[in-house]
Amino acid sequence: MLSLGLSVGLLICTATAGHTEDLQLTPNVPIPEFQNRADDVRPYNFDAPPEGMFRSILTAQGYEEEPGFRRTHEIVPVNPRETFPPDTPAVYIVFQLHQHYQFFKVFGLCFPESVEGLDPKTVVTRDVMQIVSEDESGYLQLLPPSGGWKPGRYKVEIYAGEAVNDVTMFGTVRFSISTTAASHAQ
Repeated sequence: MLSLGLSVGLLICTATAGHTEDLQLTPNVPIPEFQNRADDVRPYNFDAPPEGMFRSILTAQGYEEEPGFRRTHEIVPVNPRETFPPDTPAVYIVFQLHQHYQFFKVFGLCFPESVEGLDPKTVVTRDVMQIVSEDESGYLQLLPPSGGWKPGRYKVEIYAGEAVNDVTMFGTVRFSISTTAASHAQ
């Protein structure tokens, strides 16, 4: 009986071994051919408005809180615009977020991109907002730098996380300060 069992077992192993040799394995191909293909992925532009968890982001003269449909506080922009007068008390960056499940901070660092007399690498104003798990919107309030807003173009780098670093940067928002905007502000 033992001899019969060993014979059957040997026969099954031999048949199985012969069968596996017939199976074709996927040939080894370079990773770029099947993963992270350039045709499937567009590069992320950090010099453009943030995407990903940000549904929308706008510069505005103010914000209002409205009750959301889930009894949350929804932040909405008041008078969204990209050009502001020099006497603007603050520039607001109002954003809507996709659903998220943790607390984090949204940072805004404002640089004078092309403002006469100011170094484009110097932060002139900044703000941070703590986002909690039920928040679906928020805002950053950029107060004028000492001496007020000077006419020109400003860029605001947007970061999300616990600190400002290369890994937490999400994108850039731009606005202008112009004396001609004063006549259109009302």
